[in-house]
Amino acid sequence: MPLLPANRARQNRSSNRGNNRGSILRGILLLARGRAAGIAEFGNTGDALAASLAPLIAFPLVGAAMIAMSGQPGLAALRFLSRLCGVLVLPVITQTYAKVTGREAFWLSTASALNWSFWILIPLLLAAAFIGALLVMAGMNETRAEEIVILLLAAYMLWLHWFIVRTGLRLSGWLAAGLVILSNCAIGLLTFGPDLLDLIMKKP
Repeated sequence: MPLLPANRARQNRSSNRGNNRGSILRGILLLARGRAAGIAEFGNTGDALAASLAPLIAFPLVGAAMIAMSGQPGLAALRFLSRLCGVLVLPVITQTYAKVTGREAFWLSTASALNWSFWILIPLLLAAAFIGALLVMAGMNETRAEEIVILLLAAYMLWLHWFIVRTGLRLSGWLAAGLVILSNCAIGLLTFGPDLLDLIMKKP
């Protein structure tokens, strides 16, 4: 029996719900507070993933252009490529891990959420600076206060990464932790590896 127009429209809205983007800001804020509902705000499409990657690629590109204008085009190209690989390796590893664990249907929204969650660092850095200043005013050594704030910030970002992949890919806690370790090691190696290699080669 053919569907009535109203019923067909309801069915289409229901089937496409997973592909539609909601509010990215709302999704970030929900996930940042440990609310699993935030993952539904990120589209499970290639377009949603591309939109999340665009600003992450734009910033290294601008930085590379500034280095190139200072007369170091080779260094600019090297740094841009290393940063670009660091940005792209996260969705690649996420997709591969999702495929291996049988969660490939959810990888696009999860990768999009991971990319957008990077920007939570901006308010967190401001909050960290404020907390550090309070600790110093309370009498703590400045270096010690800085170490504590950095440790807390790193711990929170690792937790957020773990929470997003566990929620987005419907993984167990241990499998999510494995993905966090793997992806962060790869990002660190690709992003900072060339700079470390440059420093080593410059040593007498």
